[in-house]
Amino acid sequence: MATKAKFSWDEITTENPIFSMARTTIESVFYGNNVVPVTTLKQGYELACKTPGVVITDLSVERPEEIGLPEGAKVLLFNDGAVTGRTAAARRIAGEPGVDVKKICSHIREAVYAARTKKLYHGKAYIGLDPDFMVRANLCIPENHEILLYNWLLNFQYITAEYTKMYRYSKQMNNEGDIYIFADPDWSHPDYPFGLAFFDPLHNCACILGMKYFGELKKGTLTLAWTIANRNGYASCHGGEKCYNLPDGRKFVVGVFGLSGSGKSTITHAKHDGKYDITVLHDDAFIISTENGSSVALEPSYFDKTQDYPMSSPDNKYLLSVQNVGATLDEDNKVVLVTEDLRNGNGRAIKSKLWSPERVDKLEEPINAIFYLMKDPSMPPIVKVKGSVLSSAMGAALATKRTTAERLAPGVDPDALVFESYANPFRTYPLANDYEKFKDLFENENVDCYILNTGFFVDKKITKEVTLSCIEAVVEGTAQFEKWNNFSDLEIMEVEGFVPDMTDTKYHGLLEARLKDRAEFIKSRETFKEGYDKLPDEALEAVEKLIAELK
Repeated sequence: MATKAKFSWDEITTENPIFSMARTTIESVFYGNNVVPVTTLKQGYELACKTPGVVITDLSVERPEEIGLPEGAKVLLFNDGAVTGRTAAARRIAGEPGVDVKKICSHIREAVYAARTKKLYHGKAYIGLDPDFMVRANLCIPENHEILLYNWLLNFQYITAEYTKMYRYSKQMNNEGDIYIFADPDWSHPDYPFGLAFFDPLHNCACILGMKYFGELKKGTLTLAWTIANRNGYASCHGGEKCYNLPDGRKFVVGVFGLSGSGKSTITHAKHDGKYDITVLHDDAFIISTENGSSVALEPSYFDKTQDYPMSSPDNKYLLSVQNVGATLDEDNKVVLVTEDLRNGNGRAIKSKLWSPERVDKLEEPINAIFYLMKDPSMPPIVKVKGSVLSSAMGAALATKRTTAERLAPGVDPDALVFESYANPFRTYPLANDYEKFKDLFENENVDCYILNTGFFVDKKITKEVTLSCIEAVVEGTAQFEKWNNFSDLEIMEVEGFVPDMTDTKYHGLLEARLKDRAEFIKSRETFKEGYDKLPDEALEAVEKLIAELK
């Protein structure tokens, strides 16, 4: 077993690195006499159907028995209130500067105490779908929020005999306890107007309070799983990965890294008009071994935006549970969905594994190329980055736009260009850890690095078709990259209609400004959070070299 849940008496000491104040406070909740175990997905479904406000649609779940649901199971809909996205401002990470763990733990103790009069439900799941990496996770949540537990069990791998056997023989990790998460969406406190998402990453526990959006539970669980992976020889990846099985027998594995709404799911699931045999790992959460380049998916299901899927879309055949979309009656008087973000800006659906018939849980083949998805108007559709230092530095300074998946604090410009290192806002450890792991992939595993602009080039939209054609050229080995300006470590492939005009002073100024923004971001890590995320000097030097070379 990879993580530890049971201890001999002589292991239950303050010297055991698995235990902490936060973990002990949170884990103790799970053994209360007000806690009801939810041991099957069917049980979770039955409870979810009774959650106040749940809409039991007339849409049937496709092949429910294969998923673990009862025959005749229906797609469930539940809608939140004003908040329909993640709230980064609520996150507090133990070990980061300025985070008072003792004070937060006192709030958690009060939250736990207040929950004693409520019926609580306890669900278990596995995170990681291969014996190389499996973690057992536990979630406790109050009555009237059963739909959130059901969604959590759907999103991750609920407990089955098959996966329990797999977990029994999974790779052992030293000093790693099971994940424990306590959540109470009804909690409130004046000191935390956005709620509180507290993580103790060294001890694999979290408390998520005053937050109703399911994405908080999904990403909160992944936050801890990614942290465990980082400690155990993996690069943690918020992105998608797929393998192109080419006619000549070659296999080409690509990873795409981008925030929600950047196109990572679209690229990961793209069929390319049937030109290739495709194998999909996942479109949101996976890890890459720094030892051999193999990859493991962390989740069986897909948490997808509904914006691009009207009711008539065939992809809706694989819906399991839906959030923050509308409902209406069709011509047969059946309750169906109103998607396309008509209700709010972040409609979401959990889709079953069946959505991707070419899906696998592990790719043995080492990754060949990493694509950073950036919505940066100074970047042409595709740029090749050379050298392990610059490749990792550009990932650390990944530039993009915010999406409706995130709840923003007042005053934050939703249209501003922002930097989200490696497209992972869920990191709980120093940024240098990711920098070194990705640098190692580029340097020692011969992984190529590319930037894909999935937004606008200056003021011209880069279409999905253009992006996919660029990827196809790389995969097929027909991409012709040439020197870009005087850059020694950046090359471009000319795409008609998107060729940078370096004689245009306005464009030249835009490109210079965006490169300087990257340098400033990297430099700012030296003082931000008291230098917690400081990068090696070589990262800044590599970007400053680009600025110096710009002519």
